[in-house]
Amino acid sequence: MGEKVLEMRGISVQRGRHTILGGIDFAVERGENWVILGGNGSGKTSLLNVLMGYLVPTTGEVKMPGREEAAKSPWLNWDDWRKRIGYVSSSLAQRIEPDELASEIVLSGRFAMINYWKQDEEADRSLAHEVDAALEKVGCLEKRDHPWCVLSHGERQRVLIARALMVQELELLILDEPCTGLDPVARENFLGFMEGLIQQQAFHSLLLVTHHVEEILPSITHALILKQGRVIAQGAKVETLTSGNLSDAFSGPVDLKFSHQRYHLSYGEGFAPEDGKIV
Repeated sequence: MGEKVLEMRGISVQRGRHTILGGIDFAVERGENWVILGGNGSGKTSLLNVLMGYLVPTTGEVKMPGREEAAKSPWLNWDDWRKRIGYVSSSLAQRIEPDELASEIVLSGRFAMINYWKQDEEADRSLAHEVDAALEKVGCLEKRDHPWCVLSHGERQRVLIARALMVQELELLILDEPCTGLDPVARENFLGFMEGLIQQQAFHSLLLVTHHVEEILPSITHALILKQGRVIAQGAKVETLTSGNLSDAFSGPVDLKFSHQRYHLSYGEGFAPEDGKIV
């Protein structure tokens, strides 16, 4: 067993008689890259919110082993936990002020804040080189002085990745539906860029949340499949990503194909989507 980056034990979220998440056990070891798959309403967002500490579970606990701190306490508190996670999501993007400069957005990642306000100009200047290095790594150095409102959707995603790379002890990078809003070419460019970051070992582990198997990168090693707040399957992707598991997850016959290091779905016989549309 390797060193765990995070561990979730017995996680359940109950609202009245409705079960949002039910009895989830999930752990990520250092060096593993996971995809969380599931249809709309499967519990992906709720699971992320529990992981980040924004949603308190009805039962269970989330833990992250410490390193130097282990001698004092075997687990870190939530503030320390969040400062070791790079988080990229549409909910984060929506909270950024339109006039916030790309360099300020990236700098805010060091302090786990949104809409950075200068606390120490000398300290800010001392981090300028790291900000530029992060922007250069994602191919956006020339955008450092551009406000958020003029950046394209693809540029915004890259700036948010650079922001995540500013986390001082980056244990885990979480991408929540990162390709939403990207056109097909921009999506492929972004996925290629992310595969390159994984190969450069820019972070210890990746957690990609999506409902599109086409977005599963070659470097993804494991998969967690959810349906109605419960785990259908989890484990090594070669064992977990099957036509049967995905047909169950998406409540319809699908056929999973794999070619050129990428996955694709086709729809089986008898598939009759509502209103005659595939959704």
